[in-house]
Formats: sequence, C-alpha cells, structure tokens
Amino acid sequence: MAGRLERDRIEGGRIEGGRIEVAQIVTRFIAGAGGVALRGVLPLDRARYRVTIITGQGGPLADRAAAAGMRVLIEPSLVSPLSPNDDRRALRHLTALCANGGYDVVHTHSAKAGALGRLAAHRAGVPRIVHTYHGFPFHQFQNPLRRRAYIAIERRLARITDDVLAIGTGVATEALRLGLATPRSLRTITPVVEAVTVPRTGTSRTAARAELGIDPSTPLIGTVGRIDYQKAPEHLIAAVAALRHTDAVAVWIGSGPGDREAKELARRRGLADRFVFAGERSDVPQLLPAFDVFAMASRYEGLPCAVVEAMRCGLPVVATAVNSVPDLVVPGESGILVPPGRPRLLAEAIDELLDDRPKAERMARRGQSAAGSTYDAGSLAEVLDQVYSAGRPAQLAAS
Repeated sequence: MAGRLERDRIEGGRIEGGRIEVAQIVTRFIAGAGGVALRGVLPLDRARYRVTIITGQGGPLADRAAAAGMRVLIEPSLVSPLSPNDDRRALRHLTALCANGGYDVVHTHSAKAGALGRLAAHRAGVPRIVHTYHGFPFHQFQNPLRRRAYIAIERRLARITDDVLAIGTGVATEALRLGLATPRSLRTITPVVEAVTVPRTGTSRTAARAELGIDPSTPLIGTVGRIDYQKAPEHLIAAVAALRHTDAVAVWIGSGPGDREAKELARRRGLADRFVFAGERSDVPQLLPAFDVFAMASRYEGLPCAVVEAMRCGLPVVATAVNSVPDLVVPGESGILVPPGRPRLLAEAIDELLDDRPKAERMARRGQSAAGSTYDAGSLAEVLDQVYSAGRPAQLAAS
C-alpha cells in the first residue's frame, strides 16, 4: 500500500485528481481519542481525501483504518508518558514523516501527539494544522507548577495551529478563556460514538446479565473506560464500598495501567465479590443494558463517548462535573452530577437512583433523547470537510 502511495505522489505533494492529503496523528490509536479520530474521517469521500494514521500504538482501530483504505504508520517513540529521549526521537521522526508525506493537513489528537505533531507539522511546512482537544493535559489535581507549564506550552502551540476543535462547550470555553484558541480558530464538536446501540429492554437486560454472570435481581452499577489516574478507579471503588445498597455489584469494562492496583484495592475494601473487572470487551453495546446505573468518577474528561453510549442505551447516569460532561448530563434532568474526588457524594447519588426508579427512568428517557441525534460520524465529518477543505471546493464528504 505504501508503495502505491509513493507512486501516486507528484511534485509538491499534490495528488492526481485533486485529493487532499490528511495525516491524523494520535498517541494511542485506541478507544477515546483514537475512536473519535477514526470515526470522524471514515465518512469522508475517498475520491477526494486520502487519510494517513500516524500513531505510537495500534490495535483493532488500526485494523479498521487499514480495512477502510487508510495508510497506518506506527511510530514507537510516540509514547504517552513524558520521556525526553523518546520525545526527541518522536519529534525528529514525525518531522521527517510530515516533510516527506506531502500532507495538505495534519490533524493532531491528545496531549503528546498534539504537542509533537503540531511542532513537527510546523517545522515541515504543512499548509494547515488542526488540533482536537478531547480534554486537557492539565487539571485541578496537578501540581500547580506543572499545570501552569502545560498551559504555557499549549498557548505557544496555539500560535501555529490554524483550527482548534474542542469536544463540548466546557472544553471549548476553557480553551478560549486560557488563550489556547482564538474566537476565529475555535469550533465546538461532539464526540462520535459507535453506530451500534442496543436499547435497554427486558430482553436485552436479561441477555447482558447472563453474559456477565450477574443475577437479574442484583442492583448493578457499571462503567466503561481505561483504568488509569484520569478515570479515578479508587473513587468508584470507594463509592461502591459506601453504598447503602450493600447487595449492589459494580462492573468495570476496560483495562489499563491501574488494573492491578484497582483489583487489590477492591479486595482490601471487601469488594472481591461485588466489584467485577470485565476487561476489554468488543461487545460493549450488548453489555450496557445490564446496568441499572452508569457511573463515572473521572477527575477530568472531555465529553466521554462512554457517557453518550450509556445514555443512548437508556441508562440513568451519575458522573463527575468536569469539563464538557455537563453538556449532556444536565443536573436533575438527564442525570446527576457530583464534584470530582468526592466518592461519598457519588455513592449517595447512585443510592438515590437505585431507590427512586421512576426518577431514574425519567432521567434515562431525557438522556436518551439528548444523546440520540448529534453524536454521529456524519456530523463530525461535515465539520472536518469544512476545515480540511478551507479555500477549496465544498461538498467533499460522502453524502
């Protein structure tokens, strides 16, 4: 595939037939930022766009991208943790890729790829640089000096960024307030979720619980996400331990670097039989109907796809009031919000929804309605079409 790509290329990086070359750079091409990045470009017309994915870590999404005709390049030095040697190597390699790729647009995602990718594209003279804020690399729980350093870096990167896309109004307004984007460069977008939704019904609930091995009468709290510092698994574990519903069980779908510590903490809190770590699953839409309440304890977020998917399924949601989450989880209407880092309040909110099923169902219906229409790939592809083809003929996205 790469050989064909090089043979098609002509001087100046332009492609015969007028196709626009786009490079998507993302640190980890996995669920979250990677999923939104892929689902946003899939509807673009391949006769007018050619997309290359550059990432430090592949997986099932990389296979989907390749199957859709995209070129996938793995750059092993592009890693998430701060690593001066890897970071210098990644910047050097990304700059070479941008210089040799003839890209018309470089679109970056996530903190590390956003910094190194934009700088590399700028050094390589890429005509248009786009960045998506799925959330921020800084938050209230950080050392203040580190937080200020991150903000200063993002402000400098804003000077070389032509378009800034922010997931949700909370992220967008914070980006504008902190000087990470200008009013002219900033656009608010919604996260793109998988098209498959399995609504919660008696039948789907029974099937999901059978798959998870959970009794139909057991109150069940569930969440989906990477087990890491951002998602605060220790806070959700503490909340489950504090529930008045001592017969309730929690299920965490996902994995991550905090796996072992979270399992050990659940055991120490006496929750070995009440906290199920289900690991990575490819059937998340089919499992969501098992839950009575969807809970999210994150310290910081953008607007997570998991919350959108839970609401589309018809689940009542309890989440932390961070970044753009209140765009969808409207307190007392489509869910309950609690401050981050307050497990006992999280527990009280979960207990409230388990106690008051009519209230939970009312919130679930309103959430399902709110999440039902604007979180699809077509909406994001329309925005990307406008951004990528600025100054060129419109209607480049597939209808």
